[in-house]
Amino acid sequence: MRLWLTLGAASAFLSVAAGAFGAHALRARLTPDLLTIFETGARYHMYHSLGLIAIGLLGQLRPSPLLNGAGWSLVVGILLFSGSLYAMALSGVRALGAITPLGGLGFLLGWLLFAVVAWRHAN
Repeated sequence: MRLWLTLGAASAFLSVAAGAFGAHALRARLTPDLLTIFETGARYHMYHSLGLIAIGLLGQLRPSPLLNGAGWSLVVGILLFSGSLYAMALSGVRALGAITPLGGLGFLLGWLLFAVVAWRHAN
């Protein structure tokens, strides 16, 4: 479960860096709607980084192969959801938004698997 704690912390670091980049370097360069898109990517990036940390912590108490599936699903979600929003905001290519829902599905699957493990292993 060290993997999920490490990836979660590294991902949280990157989401803070992305948020700061958006707030300081991009504010004058992007239109308000593109800046909002970038900020949404950073916000969801952080939420799901914290989810990775939660997976790592639960995995220390209740190891489960499903937690690995949950972790990888959140990683894929971060890459596709937040990554597509970052790319869309920076490039202005709105077609990249077609990738975003796939990342959302990764998020949903990750949280569903997390919930299954939590339910099965509740005291």
